[in-house]
Formats: sequence, C-alpha cells, structure tokens
Amino acid sequence: MAFTDEYKFSAEAGKGGDGVVRWLREKFKPWGGPNGGNGGKGGDVIIEAVRDIMILHRISHKDNYRAENGNPGGTSSMTGADGDDLTIKLPIGSVVTNIETGKVFELLSEGEHVLLLKGGIGGKGNEYFKSSTNVSPDEATLGHEGEAGRFAVELKLIADIGLVGLPNAGKTSLLNALTNAGAKVGDYPFTTLDPNLGVYHNKIIADIPGLIEGASEGKGLGGKFLRHISRTSLILHCISVERDTMLEDYKTIRAELASHPEIIDKTEYIVCTKSDTLESKELEERITSFARESGVPILATVTVLDDNSIKEFGDVLSKTLTARAQ
Repeated sequence: MAFTDEYKFSAEAGKGGDGVVRWLREKFKPWGGPNGGNGGKGGDVIIEAVRDIMILHRISHKDNYRAENGNPGGTSSMTGADGDDLTIKLPIGSVVTNIETGKVFELLSEGEHVLLLKGGIGGKGNEYFKSSTNVSPDEATLGHEGEAGRFAVELKLIADIGLVGLPNAGKTSLLNALTNAGAKVGDYPFTTLDPNLGVYHNKIIADIPGLIEGASEGKGLGGKFLRHISRTSLILHCISVERDTMLEDYKTIRAELASHPEIIDKTEYIVCTKSDTLESKELEERITSFARESGVPILATVTVLDDNSIKEFGDVLSKTLTARAQ
C-alpha cells in the first residue's frame, strides 16, 4: 500500500463566547445589580499521533478544520460553556509546519498530543466591570478570535525496516511477498514516487523509493528519499543478482547514503534478489564474487517466485530481528 506523505490544511481555533449584559431581577430586588456572565473559551486545535500509516489517505480530502466556538455568558453570572477542542489525528512521524510563521511541531510517539492553535478567550460580562465607582456597568466585551493558520504536513517514516536499492532491484516484489501489501510492480528502470508499506510480524516495512546516483545532491527524488529513511531503524539493501554490476550498484547506494551520517551508520543487511534469473552455478559464482570484493556479509538470497525461498527468508529475517531486540 502506498501512502500520501505530503498534505496541507487550514485550521482555525474556536472564537471565545461573548460576554453579556444582564441584570438581577428578583421579587424583592426589581432593580438588582449587574449579573451578566463571561463568555466561554473557544476550542483549541490539537494534533494527535496515532499508529496508523494510512490515515493521511483518509483525511487528505479535507483541507479546512475549525474548533467549536465558546458559548456566550448567561444570567446569574454564569460563564458560557467552553467550545469543544478539535483533535486532528496524524501518523507518528508527522512534521507539521505553520506555513506563515515557520513554527514546527513533531509527533514522535503514539498518543502524543500537541497544541496547534489556541482558542480565543471569552468576552467579559457586565458583572466583571462592577466596582465601587461603577455599580451599574452597562458594558460587555466580545469574545476573542481563536488562532488560525495554514499548515503543511510532512511524514517522516518511523519504520522498523527500510528496503533500499537501485530502481528495479526487486524491493516492491519482496515487500508484497512478505506482507501481501499489494503494491504495484513494474519492470521499469526508474523509481516509483512514494514508499510502499507493509506489516510483517508487527514490524512496519517500508519499500523506500529507489535511489538514483546523485540523489543526495537533489537529483531524482533527492531529499524525499532521504527524509523517509532517516527514521528507519534497520536497512535491508536489495541488490539484483541479474545485474553483472552488483558491486558497483552497492557502492552507488552507499555513496549516496554516505553524505548523511544519521543514515550511513544504521545497521544494514544485504539481500540478493531475483535469484531465479540465473543458473545455480552462475548464481553462486556471482554472489561469492560480490561477497569477496565487497567484504559485506549477505543475509539471504531470495526469489519471489518460490514460496519456499520467501519462507526461508522470512525465517532468517525473524531470527535477525529477535537477536537485535535482545
């Protein structure tokens, strides 16, 4: 499943309720003093982090939000009810930026709540203005407008596993085989635009868009790729064995990652893909040569066309994840 990782919306906190002018009217006090209440506070706009990687798809059709207004004051000095807060649910890893002010809000943990916009305060009723020199004030104030803004949401994945590699390295097919994600697959020598996600034994796997040489300098997806992988805890580097440039392919990706210390130092495992494209002898020679020249251990060799191959890879991956967690 692919997902929307860029989203813009407008939001407005609730307006404070108006203060009111009221007078005490009782049987034996026909001309009592002021008792108009204050208005209630306008509702706040809050963002909440949820563990739902697809929620941006479901809310992207809506681009305007508004919290409830506060209620006006009442008689008997009663303050109006506060407006209900509005909570906008966003995926963990969302970075929300106020487009006008540049202020940034981040959601890093499930259930985290962040105040995005503050509701307006309520107006004052005429009892508020009563004093020794003004015993019958005939004035009240209106409620204040709530804060408003235009926001951009950028999703930085917090995935457990990130699949990386050159375009057409078999990442999406591997994701589908492991998780039944149902992502589209094509034999194209260029990259898809957005990550695809799947869940394997409660672990989120992200098929990161394929890098092209020069991505770290802004070519191709550039920073769009890098911002997603920056929060991925484990990298599975997919290298297609059908290419006779396996070592060069590996070095290309590593060179792009090297410009980002927070990425290059992540734990990385090599997965050789598309093993069905070669005869067993040539496959062994090519993998042996790659391992010798690169000095990098290979976690698994896999083909998505063989269920046993996928099962064996899944078992190896599960053992690796368990060992890391201990």
